[in-house]
Amino acid sequence: MDIIFLHDFKAKTLIGVYPWERIVPQTIRIDLEIALPTSRACQTDNIDDALDYALVVEKINDILTNRHFSLLEALAEHIAQTILSEFQSPWVKVSVAKLGIIRGVKRLGVCIERSASKQ
Repeated sequence: MDIIFLHDFKAKTLIGVYPWERIVPQTIRIDLEIALPTSRACQTDNIDDALDYALVVEKINDILTNRHFSLLEALAEHIAQTILSEFQSPWVKVSVAKLGIIRGVKRLGVCIERSASKQ
């Protein structure tokens, strides 16, 4: 299985259950590992056979801008299902973390793995 990764993607978004979290954007960090539907790009060296990383980032930015999630778990699940369905990935691993939200903790979050066959 061929996997591309996107690590240390940081963005501000509204996320959380507390009233202040619904009005104050927080910085989150997202890490993705995405299984490619084929390994064709390795043989052809053609961008048309590859997953467009910029489209993945654009889609995540769209989710963060237009949706509100109370839980990191729900955000991670939404991202995972989007990658599986819109980019035809057979498997994805999504980590989402809030940064510096609790004193003494650099980041806290959730990591999920999902596959197209076992959602």
